[in-house]
Amino acid sequence: MFRVPRVMFEPLVRSALLEDLGRGGDLTSDAIVGQDVRGQVAVVARQPGVVAGLDPALMAFHLIDPRLVFDVQHDIGRRVQPGDVIVVVSGPARAMLTAERVALNFLGHLSGVATATASLVEAVRGTRTGIACTRKTTPGMRALEKAAVLSGGGVNHRFGLDDAILIKDNHLAFAGNITEAVRMARDRAGHLVKIEVEVDTLDQLRELLTCEADAVLLDNMTTDQLTEAVGLIDGRMIIEASGRITVETAAAIAATGVDLISVGWLTHSAPVLDFGLDYHG
Repeated sequence: MFRVPRVMFEPLVRSALLEDLGRGGDLTSDAIVGQDVRGQVAVVARQPGVVAGLDPALMAFHLIDPRLVFDVQHDIGRRVQPGDVIVVVSGPARAMLTAERVALNFLGHLSGVATATASLVEAVRGTRTGIACTRKTTPGMRALEKAAVLSGGGVNHRFGLDDAILIKDNHLAFAGNITEAVRMARDRAGHLVKIEVEVDTLDQLRELLTCEADAVLLDNMTTDQLTEAVGLIDGRMIIEASGRITVETAAAIAATGVDLISVGWLTHSAPVLDFGLDYHG
């Protein structure tokens, strides 16, 4: 399972801790828990789902006190049920309480993304269609959210504006037509850069098929239109479907033969998966 390198998310975790600590630190824990008190707590699942975001969660604890020790019992990508222990944390008690909320925020949000992805992956099981995320990510969280999609069995779309060309409707409005837009993109693109074009109609698709593109995004088409589009393309480019796709509609869309279904709500609206921090003595 892919893990985001620590250097990529440490500034984000530090920022979250600083936001929570404010100007005076953890007034509650500092007042109630002695500096030398040691103990043990467990992060426990309250809902069924898929674990993701464990690394930034553990980093939150570690940055508060590097003496904390972790016993991971359910790593990223693992399915869990209510009551399952994700990790046991041992060491200075005050640090555990100070880091708790930031750690659980990362773990809950990212596990929610992984769980939502897994639900769509399950919905299209038995087809050739993959589930992809988009760039509709929380600012600053893109690498972690895209890793969470992988933990849920999905695949990643482009990470940013600089790793692929995706020509959308507004680009076409400025370029004038698909043919000209693809020509300009091909003139600019290096030999390793893929070009994808978003189309809303089958007529636009027919024009695109005369151009030198690598992939097509079929946006907000009906299943009948998608089926016809797949036949027209006949394997000449990667086919991606998008637009208001849900767990209930994903199977029918996958059955049309598209290669990918891309879903923005996986990262921008996935429900948080509930975890708690339980005292273990």
